[in-house]
Amino acid sequence: MDRIKNIVFDLGAVLIDIDFNKVAYSFKQLGFSNFEQHYSQLQANELFQQLEKGVISDIEFYTAIQQQIDIPLSHAQIQSAWNSILLKFRLESMQLLTSLKNKYRLFLLSNTNAIHLEEINAILFQQTNNSSLDSYFEKAYYSHIVGMRKPSQEIFSHVLEDAKILANETLFIDDSFPNINTANQMDFHTHLLLPEEKIEHIEFLKV
Repeated sequence: MDRIKNIVFDLGAVLIDIDFNKVAYSFKQLGFSNFEQHYSQLQANELFQQLEKGVISDIEFYTAIQQQIDIPLSHAQIQSAWNSILLKFRLESMQLLTSLKNKYRLFLLSNTNAIHLEEINAILFQQTNNSSLDSYFEKAYYSHIVGMRKPSQEIFSHVLEDAKILANETLFIDDSFPNINTANQMDFHTHLLLPEEKIEHIEFLKV
């Protein structure tokens, strides 16, 4: 096995706990009865893909949601429902990142959006007094900023080229099989993080 020099982490369900059932319930409470058909762990419809690629703005997203629900909703109501997917950071996992920085180049690769990223940093500050998730990594790659999203090969290629790293020297950790599958095809080392697992449980990463 090639020597691992770099580690690329996913965010949701890897460093921060998320709850797809909770966000679906929140939208159902607003009148969006079939939310799971539009957005889940394994798929996102065109609207949510556009949000995660930064193609549409927050306001355009809120407006599109309003148009799909007959009940009048404020942007704040939609924002609150959308952010309900985000729970708490795994503090032991975040502490491990600090230790790993002494041995590896660390990167983040996340399918996210501007609404969630603002809330993510707010949750991080509440828990750690650190205002920026980016500080844990050499560089963070967010889908809505780079204009691409997993599991497309193009976003993995972008990370390799921008960070000037090699796939066969890089470990990619994610909780979604389609993302892991793409990384495997591109010669990354990979670890599919299971629902009951945390990164500090991975034998290779114990310090």
